[in-house]
Amino acid sequence: MSLKLPPSQALLSARISVRYGEKPPVLRELEIELQRGEVLGLVGQSGSGKSTLAMAILGLLDKKRVKTEGSIRFQDSDLLLLSERELRSLRGRVVSLVLQSPLSSLNPALKIRTQLKEAWRAHVSGTGAVCATAIRASLQSVSLPSDDEFQRKYPSQMSVGQAQRVLIAMAIMHRPALLIADEATSALDVITQSEILALFRELNRSTGMAILYISHDLASVAGICDRIAILHQGSIVEAGTTEQIFSQPQHEYTQRLMAALPRILTESTPSGIKTSAAAGL
Repeated sequence: MSLKLPPSQALLSARISVRYGEKPPVLRELEIELQRGEVLGLVGQSGSGKSTLAMAILGLLDKKRVKTEGSIRFQDSDLLLLSERELRSLRGRVVSLVLQSPLSSLNPALKIRTQLKEAWRAHVSGTGAVCATAIRASLQSVSLPSDDEFQRKYPSQMSVGQAQRVLIAMAIMHRPALLIADEATSALDVITQSEILALFRELNRSTGMAILYISHDLASVAGICDRIAILHQGSIVEAGTTEQIFSQPQHEYTQRLMAALPRILTESTPSGIKTSAAAGL
């Protein structure tokens, strides 16, 4: 099943197959589209191909080991046809990525300020004052302190939740059109997860940034997503609004996912599921 929107509305439109070496395809003619300004949840179990899709969009798959066929149209370009230099100009500027483990993603040997400066200067040339202003604004947008004392910290001196917010601050510094969050809350405790989910939704509302929220956790997806696509064995087997997926799942695999949710969630309405899955949203 594909998840299609009118071409004029689609920020991202992909139809791809991905194969590692001679192994069976990880993604099989997967079709998916993402509207400007929406939050789309991509749900699937481990090994279903979720992260492979994210890496394909960003052009991070090893072309020597991985065969990717099809097209990934983003704005006015087919990302699969761009050179590495062209892709580097897009990554972090118009398409950004937030991964699962913030303490693994951040450089433990560099202060937060240094890492934020590098993220800024990768795409913008300007004075130190302009860079400093951008860093403070980015930290404030994710509800972190922006003072010198905080910026001088190393990743190990922060909580996991703070480190994840720093990663998000780096990812949104250039106000990308698309943010890919790949299992970005799965390593967090329940309270911190709820705070990060609320942050994603607020960033979406305040900046108009589209978000591809990748997760194996239907409950967290219900808290922030406008629509949901179910990925199973390399293909999208069902797609629809969050309400449709929770109230009337059609595919057998989606029905099994829903049946596995705690009773307190499955007996609620879709809006009730959102509330209980992500408190405070």
